[in-house]
Amino acid sequence: MASVNPFNLSDSEEEAERRPNETVHTERSPSEGAPGPPPGNPFSPPADAEPPTLLLSSNRTSPSGEGSVSVAATSAMAGTAETRISVDGIAAQLLRDQYILTALEFHTELLEAGRELPRLRDYFSNPGNFERQSGTPPAKDQVLGPGGPLHRAGSISTLDSLDFARYSDDGNRESDERVAESEVTSQERKNFKSSPEIQEPIRPLEKRALNFLVNEYLLKHDHKLSSITFSDENDDQDFELWDDVGLNIPKPPDLLHLYRNCGVSVPSPRDMVDVSVEVDFDDLPGNCIAQDPPKKPDLLHQQQTEVVQELEYQISLLTNEKQSLAEQIKKLQSEIQTLKRTVSSPPPATLNLGSHNISYSTTTTSSIGPLSVPPTDNGQYLDIRRISEPETNPDPPSSQNISHPQPQSRNKLKNRPSVQFDQPKRKLSPAFQQALLSFCRMCSDSRLGAEVSRIADSEESVMLMLGRCLPHIVPNVLLAKREELIPLILCTACLHPEPKERDQLLHILFNLIKRPDDEQRQMILTGCVAFARHVGPTRVEAELLPQCWEQINHKYPERRLLVAESCGALAPYLPKEIRSSLVLSMLQQMLTEDKADMVREAVVKSLGIIMGYIDDPDKYSQGFELMLLSLGDPSERVVSAVHQVFIPAFAAWTTELGTLQTALIPSLLARIEKLLMQGEHGLDEHKLHVFLSALQSLTPPLFAVVLQSAPFTSRAKLTGDVPAIEVTRFPRPASPLQDVATIIGSRELLSALLLLYDYQLEHEGTTGWDSLLWVVNQLLPQLIEIVGRINVTSSTCVHEFSRFFWRLCRTFGKIFTNTKVKPQFQEILRLSEENVDVSAGNDILTKATVPIYATGVLTCYNQDEDRKLLVGFLEDVMTTLSLSHAPLDSLKASFVELGANPVYHELLLTVLWYGVVHTSALVRCTAARMFELLVKGVNETLVAQRVVPALITLSSDPEISVRISTIPAFGTIMETVTQKELLERVKMQLASFLEDPQYQDQHSLHMEIIRTFGRVGPNAEPRFRDEFVLPHLHKLALANNSQTVESKRIDIATQLFEAYSALSCCFISEEVMVNHFLPGLRCLRADMEQLSPEHEVILSSMIKECEIKVENRGMADAQGSMSIASSLVGEDAKTKFLSKMGQLTTSGAMLANVFQRKK
Repeated sequence: MASVNPFNLSDSEEEAERRPNETVHTERSPSEGAPGPPPGNPFSPPADAEPPTLLLSSNRTSPSGEGSVSVAATSAMAGTAETRISVDGIAAQLLRDQYILTALEFHTELLEAGRELPRLRDYFSNPGNFERQSGTPPAKDQVLGPGGPLHRAGSISTLDSLDFARYSDDGNRESDERVAESEVTSQERKNFKSSPEIQEPIRPLEKRALNFLVNEYLLKHDHKLSSITFSDENDDQDFELWDDVGLNIPKPPDLLHLYRNCGVSVPSPRDMVDVSVEVDFDDLPGNCIAQDPPKKPDLLHQQQTEVVQELEYQISLLTNEKQSLAEQIKKLQSEIQTLKRTVSSPPPATLNLGSHNISYSTTTTSSIGPLSVPPTDNGQYLDIRRISEPETNPDPPSSQNISHPQPQSRNKLKNRPSVQFDQPKRKLSPAFQQALLSFCRMCSDSRLGAEVSRIADSEESVMLMLGRCLPHIVPNVLLAKREELIPLILCTACLHPEPKERDQLLHILFNLIKRPDDEQRQMILTGCVAFARHVGPTRVEAELLPQCWEQINHKYPERRLLVAESCGALAPYLPKEIRSSLVLSMLQQMLTEDKADMVREAVVKSLGIIMGYIDDPDKYSQGFELMLLSLGDPSERVVSAVHQVFIPAFAAWTTELGTLQTALIPSLLARIEKLLMQGEHGLDEHKLHVFLSALQSLTPPLFAVVLQSAPFTSRAKLTGDVPAIEVTRFPRPASPLQDVATIIGSRELLSALLLLYDYQLEHEGTTGWDSLLWVVNQLLPQLIEIVGRINVTSSTCVHEFSRFFWRLCRTFGKIFTNTKVKPQFQEILRLSEENVDVSAGNDILTKATVPIYATGVLTCYNQDEDRKLLVGFLEDVMTTLSLSHAPLDSLKASFVELGANPVYHELLLTVLWYGVVHTSALVRCTAARMFELLVKGVNETLVAQRVVPALITLSSDPEISVRISTIPAFGTIMETVTQKELLERVKMQLASFLEDPQYQDQHSLHMEIIRTFGRVGPNAEPRFRDEFVLPHLHKLALANNSQTVESKRIDIATQLFEAYSALSCCFISEEVMVNHFLPGLRCLRADMEQLSPEHEVILSSMIKECEIKVENRGMADAQGSMSIASSLVGEDAKTKFLSKMGQLTTSGAMLANVFQRKK
């Protein structure tokens, strides 16, 4: 007789499947979960029943068909036949009796023996068998542990088991704070839920969620002071926004609701109302919600009633359609007129909505209807046969109705035919049929189930459904994809009848994305503009502006940026009183208080848009102050936005007010004059730049005013061929708003006006042309007077005014420049060979007027006659200043400003050659000194071909003063040029000055050479410095020791001190240091001991430092061999370490063990 294994009751699932007709309960693998009731079976035993014990006797039929075998029989046969129990049976019994540790040890021994058992492997590899127990009833995927059911972590999401950090939107991952099962004893697990004193430590996200609910409770129950204190104590949390908590779940119910329901989810009253539809019970499909059996009405009577109701419904539909069509005819007629006006003068908009073709339906607009009687929604089924009253539609904004769908689409849902279902010819009782349908598992007792179980039958129902569902949908959508919800949110907010729901939806829109990027903000702004066009100014003020106001101080700059951009985008659709008061105040507050540059930039742009729509003259002073405030902003991007948007818009408004020439420009000029008066001891160049840049941005609007108020404006015609405007006619505008064509209206109109403008100036004059006469008689003289008061040595001020006059002359044209601007400058300068005495009133040539006229007016046009005029002016100035022994600062400023542009290098060299060949030695000296300024910007080819020959010519001049004047230019060439041949020529010329016997007693020449060496030595080529500069300085210092004239000796010593001080910062080789630098310093110290003791102290310190450097270099050379040897040892150790690291092929964990200290 075959032996029987008493433990082999259910060794595997395959065996259980092979024996489906067992009469005894079969045991399931613990890895599959504890035995539980089948789904939907109310008569199954409870899930927490005691696990079945091992059955030692069974009525199970063996596969061999021998029938049932008892344990006694098995014991009797044990003596005659060897009984062997399978390892799988032992494992099954150990797991069945919850001997987990024994099973684990058994599993380990099998692994070591190479006999892995699938049952144990599956059990111990399933982490769900060892999770900490929760306080919820066991589910079907749980196993029973010693202390109760062990739940899977992923199947149940309770407040104490959910890992909130895993679902956080912002990507921050909190540390895993779960306690291991082995750290909690069995007794502690039993008392965990029963003892209120023993609680699990609160997690950070749980704390933030509870803080939000507590603060919400305090606010709802008027504990405002407590709420403020509570918020201050938790200042790291934003209590106005649930998303700030960090959970990607909808906001839970309030604290009172949680307390009353003790955490149990109870359906809301709206979800528990009785619902019904007007259909017969026999018409119910086989897959529907179980309901009480309805009473059977008379089928014939019911059908007749439905026919009557359907006919009445069709009559009402036709009546509504007739009224709707009549309203649409009126609207279309009015819109045709409005669109004609819009096409002729389109309103400026801040958003590029060209890519968003938004169509608005007239019938959709009518659905919002009058708000006095909003439709109600009590959660029940909507009566699809309800006869709606005709709706009236107020006149919408002219821009909302772009396209009109067919009127029949409005009642598309209601016109659908009634649905009929085939009924089987069966005689089932209603109770049996209801009980049968109850096995269709559906859920209608929850919020979502109630929404799913009913279908909207009209536009109003759809809006109500979206209003209910969107607040629950939004938090569960990924942040990167939430902009896909914007159309739904806007459409619902636009058409929803309840103001409270609309406010909630718009709040969701502005809080949709935590930190929206540029594309997302543009999408939201596009939606806001579409909403504003659809609903009109009243609802924009009442519904959209409060959302902006709430986020004006939001902690994220992207949200504040959205507010700033929204104010500008919504400006055309707001009431004019709100534009000039509330919105202007909001933007002013953000401009003064916000710390983010990008937010202030958006504020400035929105302010410019507001200035384009404001019509209250009393706001002019506020606009002017805002302009000055924004121009003084430290951020360049903010200032750029002022010039691109704000100033053009503000200038357009002042043009309409007539104050551009009478108030705005004179105010800026007055501030510039005041600044110059206050800047006698130091001019604030930044403020001057601010005011002058504002004037520069006002030049295009000023020219537009001159054109539009000219006597010929009425004669401008667009008929015929109008010549195109030259590309270089106007300076490049900073933005389209500064383009004169944009200000005028079109390039064709501007072209026609320019033709008449040039003809008027050239032939008919300016009589009766008040706007142009103001420019000629008031603006230009005041500007020229301001220019004469500028410090000519300030290159920044000279450059700013030069660019301003250049743009002014280019904007007003060549004829205006030649006939109006140049004569006024020439009258002031009074250039002539006779006025060479400063006392005679010719000191204007030393002012900034000269460089500004030369670089700002004479360079506007680059034709031959213009270049000849510029060359002649510079030659006259150079001659006049030289012969009058006047300072050359104005001429130098002209050369510096013009030399910055390579276009004028040839022209300047022409001017200087005129000075080189001039008969007066004073003019030749001036030309030699001007070469020093020009060398730095001229390319080496011009230096070799034009500059050096001219300087060599001057260096052989009969006048010694002319030769001395060439030394600074030669020094600058040594500092900037790299060509060796050129440097050798310059070096030979300087050597001739130093070594020629005729120059030995030339005190002025030695002074100039020492001064030049001190200036160019630190930047010159090291070889030139070591082999030429320092040896000759040593010779000059040695020769100065024997100088008998004390005044000359002190002059040379002072210049040598300055030169050595500058050269002491350079790297000097030890040989040169010992042979030339230190001996020269000692010779200089010998002079200073007698002439200037205070300088002698400094020289002694310098000599000591140089001697220390020489000693340290010697020690460093001695230690050089040792450092090389140590570096070789270090490289060897490094190579060995890297070779060892390269041999490691182990995992990261084993690699980390390499660096652990041995114990």
